[in-house]
Amino acid sequence: MKQKLTPAQYQAIAGRTEQLVTPAAVEAALGRMAADIALSVGDRDPLVLCVMTGGIVATGLLLPRLRFALRLGYVHATRYRGATSGGAIDWLHRPSAAVAGEHILLIDDIFDAGLTMEAIAAACREDGALSVTSAVLVEKERARTCAYRPDIIGLTVPDRYVMGYGLDYKGYFRNADGILAAAADDV
Repeated sequence: MKQKLTPAQYQAIAGRTEQLVTPAAVEAALGRMAADIALSVGDRDPLVLCVMTGGIVATGLLLPRLRFALRLGYVHATRYRGATSGGAIDWLHRPSAAVAGEHILLIDDIFDAGLTMEAIAAACREDGALSVTSAVLVEKERARTCAYRPDIIGLTVPDRYVMGYGLDYKGYFRNADGILAAAADDV
């Protein structure tokens, strides 16, 4: 079970963060992402799969900007389970039957190690998707062991522990204004 932060712990962590990306820059990135998504899948009537839980903010902010026919669903696969480092993929909801014969648009908050997005995209293809396009709000600048890369990337940030706009720190800070980096001592 996840341990809740006390108000004092929350305020202390918040006070040590550094803003890497302003809210205005995030909003501009969402606009660019929406334009790229429209060019990529706007004529395909895609099934948009929000990657829970982090992808909910990016998906919610992108949907009103996508002015074409689409349907919405979700997928829930996680490696973090409230921790600050990832482990094995844990499937909480794999919409296997829903993706068969569909053009899929995956939307997630971050492309970090890439293993979660790689597994979700592979699962969609295994389950019969006609195509899989992925969009992430944030990509970390880091080395990766996976070959998979997102099709659409909103922002690139340094390899630090980031939060805000859906990205979390132990379940908190998903609602932070802008993209923040946690202090090294907090990770």
